[in-house]
Amino acid sequence: MPTFSGRSSKRINGRNADPAVRRAGALRAPARADRSSRRLPFARISASLLRWFRTAAREMEWRETRDPYRIWVSEIMLQQTRVETVVPYYRRFLARFPDVQSLASATMDDVLSAWEGLGYYARARNLHRAAGIVAGRFGGKLPSAPEDLMALPGIGRSTAGAISAIAFGRDEAILDANVRRVLARIFAVRGNLRTSSAERRLWDLSAGMVRKGNGRDTALALMDLGAGVCLPKSPHCTDCPVSACCASFKEGLQEEIPPKASRKAVPHFDIVAALFQGEGGGFLLLRRPPEGLLGGLWAFPSGRRPPESSLETALRHTVREKLGVRIAIQRKVGTVRHAYSHFRITLHGFLCSVVEGKLPSGDGAAWFLPGAGTGCALPCADRKLMEHYLGKENS
Repeated sequence: MPTFSGRSSKRINGRNADPAVRRAGALRAPARADRSSRRLPFARISASLLRWFRTAAREMEWRETRDPYRIWVSEIMLQQTRVETVVPYYRRFLARFPDVQSLASATMDDVLSAWEGLGYYARARNLHRAAGIVAGRFGGKLPSAPEDLMALPGIGRSTAGAISAIAFGRDEAILDANVRRVLARIFAVRGNLRTSSAERRLWDLSAGMVRKGNGRDTALALMDLGAGVCLPKSPHCTDCPVSACCASFKEGLQEEIPPKASRKAVPHFDIVAALFQGEGGGFLLLRRPPEGLLGGLWAFPSGRRPPESSLETALRHTVREKLGVRIAIQRKVGTVRHAYSHFRITLHGFLCSVVEGKLPSGDGAAWFLPGAGTGCALPCADRKLMEHYLGKENS
């Protein structure tokens, strides 16, 4: 049975944030069931859910600990990433950074290197920044209050609720992607679930589900129900512990809630990359800007091919613009296809040499020797291209 895990990464500011953060927007009060919600059978639904959870709970390493730091790391890694994908990264990351202090004192390159391949690198950058704040402002101990957690980079309202409930046992509501779908179906919340009115309604419903003293188990049970039973497609309603109380199941709406988003065409881009190999076997890499999709990673000098341009012409223009040199293209060394969340690329790699000018060194440029343990994190496509080239050369 497939497992999914979605996490909201939306930033909501906390009362204890810096003045500039407070001015950006006030924190909403914790959700409480509104008047209409109080008439719903929350106690019955929650009791059925928790009984099911006692025997059906998924076994995960981060559930075997009450260490807030480890739970925090797991929640950040699980944002938009499947459980089975996270497990090996979680183990390696904690072996390298076993506590807040070790993460806070690490370099960004070390953190990104440990995260390499997991994607959504803003999570790693925010985790590193937040560790520094926790070490300096909270004495190395993660705060338990959701408003304090939300003042940290990368922690939104649902993630804060999850950490507060799971790590500290507080009775806090959550609303990640799985829980949003579960609650919408149980209570037949129709229409676009991302509207402000639907959002408020779902937070009220989530708060109503939490029985006093059962915040941790309620959060985990809702996550598990969404991951293994109340699936996005073809939910297993006959196996659902709350189907007797599910309005969508009674009305036959479980396939209509939530409504299916219209599919948009996924854009594709051709990317050209220059491989400069030094005498010692190292490759020239450039550090990407600190923000953005692959912020802070090291990559081959590369750029997007305009539709009207050939690959070779686009590469010469890119290298001249980024490195200030004129090149000779020796040969094409490989092609790598890679899919990101909202677009796809084909990375075309060419082995190049300089015929005019000098390659940069330092200040965002470095020579990377594969296997030398330099701690440089590369995008997946660039790593695959390098390994493809080295594999062909060695054969």
